[in-house]
Amino acid sequence: MIETVRVGMAEYKVAKSPSVLVSLGLGSCVGVALYESTKKIGGLAHIMLPDSSLSSKKDFNPGKFADTAIDMMIKDMVKNGVDPRKLIGKIAGGAQMFQIKSDSNIMQIGRRNVEAVRSKLALLNIKIISEDVEGNFGRTIEFDCETGELTIKTIGHGIKKI
Repeated sequence: MIETVRVGMAEYKVAKSPSVLVSLGLGSCVGVALYESTKKIGGLAHIMLPDSSLSSKKDFNPGKFADTAIDMMIKDMVKNGVDPRKLIGKIAGGAQMFQIKSDSNIMQIGRRNVEAVRSKLALLNIKIISEDVEGNFGRTIEFDCETGELTIKTIGHGIKKI
């Protein structure tokens, strides 16, 4: 029986086949799916912000930031027997949900999240094999640990599998 594992905002989870990891309502947030096909183990992070360096240490949540969530998720995947050199990545989200009348990069959280995720995965030598990012619409994603397929559901844009 397929188990559905919910991944909330600022969380990451790791699961084995036949589980499906699901994250609802990605706006400017980015969903990062990592997968190791021989063991059929996947991880999904729902990243809110690009960089933890500006965070207050008091309520620090590593699942919230691109630079820390990916590291923690990989650590959990390795504990489950994954070889990090075999990981591949898929990403979705990073939308600009509201019209902004400024060229300031600080307000473009979606784009900054996508850039931070790409940079972190490149630093770790994890290839992004497919993505569905930016735009101005939200997404719900489902990552199938059996097949490694990422399903992206959007209102007005239908369903896409990558």
